[in-house]
Amino acid sequence: MSFEKIKSHFPVAKHSLYANTAAIGLMSDYLQEWRQEHDLDFLIGGSEMKMESFKMVSNTKETISEFLGCKRERVALIQNFTLGLNLVLEGMPKEYRVLLLDTDYPSVNWPFESRGFPISYAKIDEHLEENIEAALGQGNIQVFAFSLVQWQNGIKIDLDFIKHLREQYPELLMIADGTQFCGAFNINFDVSGLDILGASGYKWLLGGTGNGLMLFSDRMSEHLSLKSTGFNAVNAQFEGKDSIRLAKRLEPGHLDSLCFGSLSFSIKKLMEWDIQKIEAHNRRLMQKAKETFGGLGLLNDSIVKRKDHGSIFNISGGDALYTYLENENVCCSQRGGGIRLSFHLYNTENEIDEIAEILKSAPGSLSSYK
Repeated sequence: MSFEKIKSHFPVAKHSLYANTAAIGLMSDYLQEWRQEHDLDFLIGGSEMKMESFKMVSNTKETISEFLGCKRERVALIQNFTLGLNLVLEGMPKEYRVLLLDTDYPSVNWPFESRGFPISYAKIDEHLEENIEAALGQGNIQVFAFSLVQWQNGIKIDLDFIKHLREQYPELLMIADGTQFCGAFNINFDVSGLDILGASGYKWLLGGTGNGLMLFSDRMSEHLSLKSTGFNAVNAQFEGKDSIRLAKRLEPGHLDSLCFGSLSFSIKKLMEWDIQKIEAHNRRLMQKAKETFGGLGLLNDSIVKRKDHGSIFNISGGDALYTYLENENVCCSQRGGGIRLSFHLYNTENEIDEIAEILKSAPGSLSSYK
């Protein structure tokens, strides 16, 4: 299916210049129809729906396993990345020294900071990978936690660099937030070098709110001692109380079949459309946006100077320009002192040109918005 055809199944993308997936991904009419059928089954089936919901949640793990390249038993279903990370850190030794990125997403940094871990920081700029390696070389760091794509400006860490770190620092635990990555780009977790990959499902995965995922490497059970538990963690089997595997520690209570079924449905659509083709499409959009907005002088040097990038851009501009874009039917966000534009599979290169023309038609010169 062509990307133009795919776009036709996202109603919002048909009547606005939607450049806001970094805030929330759009719902397809496919998903809306599935959700209606799910609730109709519940409406007329009552408790009969309960057993089907168990199967649905279990199948979601199979879908994630196939999509992200992680064995099913190391896949945890979580309500969102933030809750998942907070649960994990309750079981991490507090003496572990942690490396974070200085302006990373608060839900990555704050859980470590609030628990008093000894922390170092690396700067996010065009030399991101060099900054990380320099910070690791200065001290005895046990944990490196970071976003694969930065929420404010789209700077994307080099995945080959992650593999390099795994070779250089084999004992280092690497925890990644993939919320602004998964669904936009392809990754195979088990060969990535990561120890934990988490993501909320409501952005690039297009799964709606209330769902997320967390994947674990084999060795993470040696470093975490989680106490969270409940009847769902043992699949309602009393005899399993004392032998709960790590991933199930993040699932102590019941899981919403509508939310996780939505995630599974949307990931299957991404697989049907081919995540490698989606990544190639998004890379074309990224290059087009970088050239276009960079040519207008609206991008920071830290973006322009990097070879690779995510699907998020932060252009110079304040309240006046943001209001102008809104009035011109451009859906975007204010973040990090600028205006954040983000593009996904339902966007086109022509739309980037349209946004550029709107920017050039803004009252006054663009330089006045910087």
